Amino acid sequence: MSFLYRARPPNFETKNIMFDISIFQDTETAFALKTDAEIERAYWLFSLIQNQPLVKLGKAVANFALKHHFPVEGIIRTTVFDHFCGGVTEEDTLPVVDKLFSKGVYSILDYSVEGAETEEDFARAFNKTKHLIEFASKRKEIPFAVFKPTGMGAFAIYEKVSAGADLSPEEQTKWEKIRSRYYNLFVAAREHDVPVMVDAEETWMQKAVDDLLEDLMYEFNRNKPYVINTLQMYRKDRLDYLKELFDRTQSKGVKLGIKFVRGAYMEKERERAEEMGYPSPICDTKEDTDRNYNAALRFMMDNIDKDVLIYNGSHNEESNLLLANLTEEKGLQRNDPRIWFGQLYGMSDNITFNLAKLGFNASKYIPFGPVKDVMPYLIRRAEENTSIAGQTNRELRLLEMERKRRKLM
Repeated sequence: MSFLYRARPPNFETKNIMFDISIFQDTETAFALKTDAEIERAYWLFSLIQNQPLVKLGKAVANFALKHHFPVEGIIRTTVFDHFCGGVTEEDTLPVVDKLFSKGVYSILDYSVEGAETEEDFARAFNKTKHLIEFASKRKEIPFAVFKPTGMGAFAIYEKVSAGADLSPEEQTKWEKIRSRYYNLFVAAREHDVPVMVDAEETWMQKAVDDLLEDLMYEFNRNKPYVINTLQMYRKDRLDYLKELFDRTQSKGVKLGIKFVRGAYMEKERERAEEMGYPSPICDTKEDTDRNYNAALRFMMDNIDKDVLIYNGSHNEESNLLLANLTEEKGLQRNDPRIWFGQLYGMSDNITFNLAKLGFNASKYIPFGPVKDVMPYLIRRAEENTSIAGQTNRELRLLEMERKRRKLM
């Protein structure tokens, strides 16, 4: 293996045991870090999230209260914020980071302040991300850093560059600033030996990000994939794009790192496609997305000897099971530094903690930031859980199993 990550040494032997879905049913392991009160709060929260009209009402009330400076931050902090976020600052997250690592779970700190619009906002996000790279370098529990493209520049600039439109002199200056921010973040990544994942956003701005990151891969991924792009596999074109990108990076002798997710903008993508009269870029069915996603994992695992890096950012039990079993089939160590699993903090603990117990590289994305600024993220989490009925139902079913086991009901 030609590149190494700060991963714990193996303390087990790989025995090529094939797993089934039952590995994710151990609720005692899944919720080992939660107190009885936290179990009850989680059950209450997901029960509320299951009610779509209530989520819409809660969104409106929260936004109104925060806009008019009503004293509601304390209520938000002790309920939904504490469940889905690690704290207000990166230092606040450290008790959470340490607790997770006590169970073998790594952490990825995600500064989840959204809606940046000004050059001052972008400079602030750049400085925060650069600091988080250095912060991660000092903590073996934090193997990666992450940032969102629109944290580094205006959506409209990415959109015009993606479309190949001419930029005004002012827009060109802004685009050069975006490119400079990316470049300097990866200089810091290489200097501090912390790979950085870049989130994916809407299709009509993503090409600019993809092209920029590919250029940066050729400079920074010679010995190790410091530049890690994110592919949303609900897009019809992403599997072909992955294979073509792999061929290009191989031809130039650089390492490919990819974070896989299903995607978070489905309704917006389909609505825009319909309004503007072009074919939807999103798979027609969930089954098509699942096939795309799992085919991408198989492709990367078939090329694992090329030192690709796989970050499986999924709440889907079948996809996590697939990657675990492919690791076993190939006789790889479960904590192979090229293979990572990740879920959001506050969700799918049955996947994260049970994979960690088995010795895999399991991690949590831990959002943090000021309560008021993180509200858009929290609202999106609630809305996504509401729209994906299976996710909320699964959380409630597992919490109910644990409540029964603890005799809380």
